[in-house]
Amino acid sequence: MKTLKRILLTLLLILVVGAGIGWFSLDKEARGLLATLPTNRDILFWSEKQRDAAFRAMDRIALLAKWRTAAPSAQARPLPPGPPLKLPLDIDAYMQEQHGAAVLIVHKGQLRLERYGLGFDGSGRWTSFSVAKSFTSTLVGAALKDGAIKSMDDKVSDYITDMKGSAYDDVSVRQLLTMTSGVRWNEDYGDPNSDVARVNNHKPEPGVDALVSYLRQLPRAAPAGERWNYSTGETNLVGILITRAVGKPLTEYMQEKIWSRIGSEQQATWLLSKTGQEISGCCIQASPRDYARFGLFILEGAKVNGQALLPDHYLHDATHKQADIGQPGRGYGYQWWTYDDGSFAARGIFGQGIFIDPARELVIVTNSDWAKAGSANNPQYAARETFYQSVRQAIDAEAGSR
Repeated sequence: MKTLKRILLTLLLILVVGAGIGWFSLDKEARGLLATLPTNRDILFWSEKQRDAAFRAMDRIALLAKWRTAAPSAQARPLPPGPPLKLPLDIDAYMQEQHGAAVLIVHKGQLRLERYGLGFDGSGRWTSFSVAKSFTSTLVGAALKDGAIKSMDDKVSDYITDMKGSAYDDVSVRQLLTMTSGVRWNEDYGDPNSDVARVNNHKPEPGVDALVSYLRQLPRAAPAGERWNYSTGETNLVGILITRAVGKPLTEYMQEKIWSRIGSEQQATWLLSKTGQEISGCCIQASPRDYARFGLFILEGAKVNGQALLPDHYLHDATHKQADIGQPGRGYGYQWWTYDDGSFAARGIFGQGIFIDPARELVIVTNSDWAKAGSANNPQYAARETFYQSVRQAIDAEAGSR
C-alpha cells in the first residue's frame, strides 16, 4: 500500500512539474489567454478582460481556434523614424480613451508616431476583425489579374455551384464586394439572434460548407444592386469564391500575392471556420508595423517593383464610393470604407483600422479593444474619426510652416 501511495505521489509530482514547465514555455500572450480563457466561442459576448487577452493571442491555442500561417517577406521593408508629429491632443489620454493597444502614423514612408498600450508591443500580433475584408478585396483583384476570376459581372453561383437555386443566383461578384446583393442579413452585434451571431452555430448539410449552407437559405430583401447592407457573411463568401477560383487556400494565396511582397517582417495568421475555410470577413492576425506596410502597399498602388498586382482601375474602384451607405461624405467601395475627399479605410469591430490618405501620403494604423463592437452611436469610433482629422491637420500645419 505504501509503495502504491509513493508511486501515485511521484506521478502527481511529475504532472505538476510538467504543467509548470509547459506554462512557462508559453509566450506571455498565450499565458494571458489561458488565465482568462473565454467560456464560449462567441467573441461578441466576451468580457473586456477576456478580449484584452484574446485579441493578441487568437492564434496561440488550437482549442480556441485553428489557423493557417503566411510566412513573412524575405526582406522586411524599413520603416525609418521621422520627426515626431506635433499633434494638437494628448496622445496618452487618447490611447486610454480608446482602450488602445497600438497607434502608428506613417507619413511619406516615415514612422512619425508609434505608441502601444494594454501591455502590448510591436513584437506581437493583434487580430484585425473586418480589416481583413480589405485584404480579401485585394485578393479578388489579384485573382482577376491572374484570370482565375473572369469578370466582376460573373455570378456568384458560377464559382460556388452550391449557391445555384438560391438568392445568390442573381448576384454578381461586384455586388457581393459592394454588399449590394439584396439578400437579407442582420449584422447586429448585440443581438444573439442576428445572422452574424447565429451563423457560427449553423449545422450544415453533409458535404456543404457551413457558411454556404447558411447563406443559401436566406431570402431576397431587395433587387440585386439596389440596396447596400453590411454583411460579414458575404465577405466570408467572397473568400470561398476566391479559393474555388484559384484552387488554393486563401492564406497561401495571400502569402503569394501580398504578404511575401509588402516587406512584411513577421508572419501573419488567418483563422479558419469549423469547416476549414479562412474566415475572410475577419480574423487576420499581424503586427501593427506589418498592417502599416500593407497600408503603404495599397497607398503606392499595390505595385511590386513597378509591376501592378491588380488590374487597371481595380484599386481605384475598390477605394472609391461604389455604394451609398446613407452617410454624407462617406461610401463603400470594394470592401473599403470611402470618404468623398479621396481617403479610405479598412475598419474592424472593437477599434481596428487602417486609414489611408493618398493626398497626404498618410497611413494610420489602430488596434484597440473598444467597449462596443460596432461604430453606431459609439463615442470611441467618433473620437477616432476626430483623431484622423487631427493628424491630417497637424501634417497640413507642418507643410504650411515650411
